[in-house]
Amino acid sequence: MLDTLTRRLSGILANLRKSGRLTEDDVNEMLREVRVALLEADVNFQVAKGLIARVREKAVGEEVYGSLTADQTIIRIVRDELTEILGTEAVRFNFGSQPPTVILMCGLQGSGKTTTSAKLAKWLIAQGKKPMLAACDIQRPAAIKQLQVLGEQVDVPVYAKTDGTKPEVIAKEALERCRYLMRDALIVDTAGRLTIDDDLMGELRRVYEAVQPNEIFLVLDSTTGQEAVTVAKAFHEQVAVSGAIFTKLDGDTRGGAILSVRAATGVPVRFVGVGEQVDALDVFHPDRMAQRIIGMGDIMGIIERAELAIDQDQAEALEKKIGKGDLDFSDMLEQFKMMRKMGPLQNIMKMIPGMSSMVPEEALDKINDKDVNRIEAMILSMTPKERANPDIINGSRRKRIAAGSGTSIEEVNHLIRQLYDMRRGMKQLSKLQKQMAKLGKRR
Repeated sequence: MLDTLTRRLSGILANLRKSGRLTEDDVNEMLREVRVALLEADVNFQVAKGLIARVREKAVGEEVYGSLTADQTIIRIVRDELTEILGTEAVRFNFGSQPPTVILMCGLQGSGKTTTSAKLAKWLIAQGKKPMLAACDIQRPAAIKQLQVLGEQVDVPVYAKTDGTKPEVIAKEALERCRYLMRDALIVDTAGRLTIDDDLMGELRRVYEAVQPNEIFLVLDSTTGQEAVTVAKAFHEQVAVSGAIFTKLDGDTRGGAILSVRAATGVPVRFVGVGEQVDALDVFHPDRMAQRIIGMGDIMGIIERAELAIDQDQAEALEKKIGKGDLDFSDMLEQFKMMRKMGPLQNIMKMIPGMSSMVPEEALDKINDKDVNRIEAMILSMTPKERANPDIINGSRRKRIAAGSGTSIEEVNHLIRQLYDMRRGMKQLSKLQKQMAKLGKRR
């Protein structure tokens, strides 16, 4: 997500820190580099130009030239301006005063609208809501089936008709069904086209009039670059879009359209899709995104993911075992499960402050969950007794575990050594903590 821009800006700002006292030429050179980095990331030209002008104006107003803290001031100004462009703070979800809350999903074909509808349903469930999905994309029969399959995955009912009923009628009937089932949110998945045309907009307006939505989300493919701004303008003129959802931000995308859409159209970014799984949808926080773009990471994002992933009782039980140095392979397996709930390992690494500047881009790109998969396969090939007591894993057992997991005996040996090393380290740490506690009491 915006990795190239993050690395470019992190490098520029790092060079700024080494400069000591700054001259006006230093700042101008830095701003030229920032402008190039923004344009390379597919940020709208006018948006990039305006950002640079405001940073330069504020830098003069702050009297940064010749100051020992000039680099910090410039970094703060860039961060604040990025935050301003992105929208200052997250927009609260507009839940209707009378249930059900109706959410209308729109966008071009191939933007990820149907998958995002299911992801949004999953997010609403996490907020304590009982959503329902309405399949109003009758242009593609496969879209109806896709939504039904996704509905089963997230355990949400789907209202669909395949008898040629018009989309606006399906939407209205779905709303009535939603009320009857006492569901408190209805997500209406509408049809898309390859390009914006009168038929698409006419159908969208009729569905809008039929259900009078509380939220209208425009789903945008982040890989389309500046085309996303054009699409956002066209849809917003027709149905007053209340928010944009950017998809495919976990892939190879420059992502500059995120910085452009709100500045160019006034439509705030509300969510971002960060993976293919149904739970891979994040609320968009402008301040956190601004910090990530300039390489400051997103600690709050990591904490929130950890809180959702980690069961408190399990964490306390694991903490006791760690203190005693009694960690076994079953505990290791539980840790991996918790990690997976937080999302892809590569995404988590990129949220750590300074990681983009400390770790080469090639190394970060190579980080994936395949290594974790191999370790899990080895542990799952063990018997419950072997997981609880690794001491009994002799040569023949190691051979069986390697064969069962599709790995080598050397890899199994390495995994067992890792567990013993972790145990020793935990015991030493526990002893050190006890000694420190005793010293503290004596004082």
